[in-house]
Amino acid sequence: MPPSYAPPGQLWLLPQSQQEGLDLDHRQVIMVVERAYRALRETGSDNPVKTIIEAPGHRSLSYSMVARDASSDTVCFKAVYEFDPRRTRDSYRFHSFVFLCDDATGAPIALMDVVTLGPLRSSATTALFARTACPGARSALVVGTGVQGQMALPMLLAALPDLDRLQVFGTYPDGLRAVRDSAGGRDVEIADDLQKAAGEADIVIGAAGLSVREEVRRESMKPGSVAVLLGYGVHADVYHGADYRIATDIAQMHATGDDLRAADGSLPQVDAELPDILLGRAAARRDPRDVVFAYNSGMAVTDAALGRYIADRALAGGRGQRVTFW
Repeated sequence: MPPSYAPPGQLWLLPQSQQEGLDLDHRQVIMVVERAYRALRETGSDNPVKTIIEAPGHRSLSYSMVARDASSDTVCFKAVYEFDPRRTRDSYRFHSFVFLCDDATGAPIALMDVVTLGPLRSSATTALFARTACPGARSALVVGTGVQGQMALPMLLAALPDLDRLQVFGTYPDGLRAVRDSAGGRDVEIADDLQKAAGEADIVIGAAGLSVREEVRRESMKPGSVAVLLGYGVHADVYHGADYRIATDIAQMHATGDDLRAADGSLPQVDAELPDILLGRAAARRDPRDVVFAYNSGMAVTDAALGRYIADRALAGGRGQRVTFW
């Protein structure tokens, strides 16, 4: 029997406070996200391109996504609203949620806050990119110390436990401390020279926000390395000058990657998508010395799969609140 999330007429709410402290194994999270990507090709999942609205003067940014994860029979509706996304007014606000439904029974599962879900699925995708494109990596650099930056290293270490040199570059002391604390006791160096640090790293993760002051340049990347961009911190010239380019989804990249476009509006061709790489249908690189650029665009199919996983863990723990909604 499927779990009972809420009786008919009620909706189960999972705010951030009810998700804190859940025992989520990072290796399991990576497995759930990988299964969702595989299901896009194997079992009839669907992930249409997101719808985006940006207000004049960059005052706000809004987008919505819908997806069906066939591996868990879960449909996800996701909505995001950011006010002052470029942090120019000192009034930044972020509001987002996902609504999950069981596509086998037709019953609603939960309405969830995404403060935990979003960084988890993004960092798991980054780890998959890194593991496939640079499986023998020994060093990694994280650019950015916000929520995404703080989640990057523990997920990366779950995928590549043999990493023995970790670096972080950022400008906020509290954020730098949080990234260092996230590594489970492993030593994390604070990089003062971003380009030098990038030149010494097998994996570079661009996880900074819009307010980033410096970005890794192509000339700094060493042969055989991979740069994964999920926010900011990796310059567009890494994408344009890369030897090989991979993405979670090419159509999604064309919808969200305007910052990467050349002056004429063009984007260089992407060589492979992550679902095909995971299934062995495409390569993650052509040559061991290639500099690989990976574009990590958020895909709602992973929100669906991982949201279902988190919801089931929360249900087992007796969490959440049920309200009469319909």
